[in-house]
Amino acid sequence: MKDWQEIKLGEIAHKFVGGGTPSTKNQSYWQGNIPWITSKWLNNKIYLKSGEKYISQKALENSSTHLVPCNNLLFSTRVGVGKVAINNIDIAISQDLTGVLVDNSQYSLEFLAFQARTSRIQNYFESNKRGATIKGITREDLKDTIFYIPSLPEQRKIAHILSTVQQERLIALTTELKKTLMHKLFTEGLRGEPQKATEIGPVPESWEIVKLGELLLQAQYGLSIKGNSEGNYPILRMTNQVNGKIVADNLQHVEITDEEFKKFQVEKGDILFNRTNSFELVGRTAIFDIEGDFVFASYLIRLRTKIEKLNSFFLNHYFNCEETQLRLKSIASRAVSQSNISATRLKGFVIPLPNLKEQENIVENLDTLDNKIIIHQKQKQLLTELFRTLLHQLMTAQIRVHELEENV
Repeated sequence: MKDWQEIKLGEIAHKFVGGGTPSTKNQSYWQGNIPWITSKWLNNKIYLKSGEKYISQKALENSSTHLVPCNNLLFSTRVGVGKVAINNIDIAISQDLTGVLVDNSQYSLEFLAFQARTSRIQNYFESNKRGATIKGITREDLKDTIFYIPSLPEQRKIAHILSTVQQERLIALTTELKKTLMHKLFTEGLRGEPQKATEIGPVPESWEIVKLGELLLQAQYGLSIKGNSEGNYPILRMTNQVNGKIVADNLQHVEITDEEFKKFQVEKGDILFNRTNSFELVGRTAIFDIEGDFVFASYLIRLRTKIEKLNSFFLNHYFNCEETQLRLKSIASRAVSQSNISATRLKGFVIPLPNLKEQENIVENLDTLDNKIIIHQKQKQLLTELFRTLLHQLMTAQIRVHELEENV
């Protein structure tokens, strides 16, 4: 790497921005439109386009959180040390994060973010973690992080190649497309018919607004039995709700009678609704569409629809719509650390109801995007090892960009 420049992050950045958490005792602080995040929001994302939570201008002015301007770097320096991402929007940050402002006319943010994920820099962060309870790295250690920088055109080419084998962006884009499509389908339908105003917002003229209870055969609480590693039946919990679907991962089991099994057996098309949890998680919904004999836990409500009126897959998509989740949270009763939506309240929750044929068509449209997301996720697994190899070889100049382009 003779033609690459060795330079510290503190020499590249023109400003470092710290963060904080507004007081949770003041509800008005958490009722704004300014995106705010903790380190867990970064995960493996390279680009951030939304907030984990949203705070008010008053919260920004009266707490230690600060706004990081759009298109800069975010490093986890306290919890989740080593995570790094690029914020594509102005975003406020918690004390776990540090915003690093870089002139992107001289440096490729993507290149810097990818290099920060190399084992060399991750090992540097790990070896410099300090603290009695929460171990993090200091601002000075972050500034002293060494980067190896080629010319700007080569930075951009390397970043482009690595982005090509990264699936996060495709998954994020498809997920965003689904969110937009859900809003459109549940307010405009598929037929292009005129809309009418209702208590839940605009819907097509032919749609009804109906209480959920009128469309259900059953709204049943689950088993009040603690799961164990052994038992004659697996029990589904909140952790088995993943992206609107039930998955048979990390299962616990219960020992129950045949009579109890018949009463609590989950059947295909059943919806499991998270009735008791934190405010963020209450209302989470998933549909059971896998093989096997399962029962379900007490903090879930099993919803079984009248199939001649309501397609359960339509209801599941509707419940997973962002606007519906906000409406569901509005009917939750709140305690110090828990929120609850009872079966009685849920039965009184109103939903839009098109005819069965249109319900099925809407499900087909949304399932298509779900399948596309699944394909991207599988591709991501296959490309992860390729990414790691390329990341190491490109960032250490074992492979130069022009060599890779010629081979391709």
